[in-house]
Amino acid sequence: MASTHEHADHTHGEGCGHVSFPHEGHVDYAHDGHFHRTVGEQTHECAKDGHEPHGQHPHEHHKDCGHVAVPHGDHVDYVHDGHRHAAHGDHWDDH
Repeated sequence: MASTHEHADHTHGEGCGHVSFPHEGHVDYAHDGHFHRTVGEQTHECAKDGHEPHGQHPHEHHKDCGHVAVPHGDHVDYVHDGHRHAAHGDHWDDH
């Protein structure tokens, strides 16, 4: 479920200063350790409910893997092919 974020002094968009990337048909903006997306005139946190392992993922993400690394809560997500991947045990989750 998406929660609404109020940012009276900031609107996410091109040139807003936050890392942005395509994610499942919309654009996410990395901001304060979480991801925002704009829906109409509202900003929502873009987060999936529950645990979603990313199927076959042979690539090992790390600080020099070539993908954008974005802090997300207590871990790092890696932007890869329109997904955000996060390490979880012996596999990668799709965030």
